[in-house]
Amino acid sequence: MTKIIHVHLIFEKKDFYFGSIAAIYTVLNPDRIGVKLNTLRNAGLSDGSVYPTKKAIIKQSHLIRSKQE
Repeated sequence: MTKIIHVHLIFEKKDFYFGSIAAIYTVLNPDRIGVKLNTLRNAGLSDGSVYPTKKAIIKQSHLIRSKQE
């Protein structure tokens, strides 16, 4: 399974999808999402968990793919 991290910016009403926590910070800065990289890494995101901030909702899940035939 492929990990996916969904970032929803509350006030901008925009959604972003990333393959890692570090990838978030290549597109969005900490001020825009309301949390710094190390804080989010230490939050212990796991499959199905949610990390809300005042500016964003960050969720980790997995990408579901069909089996190749």
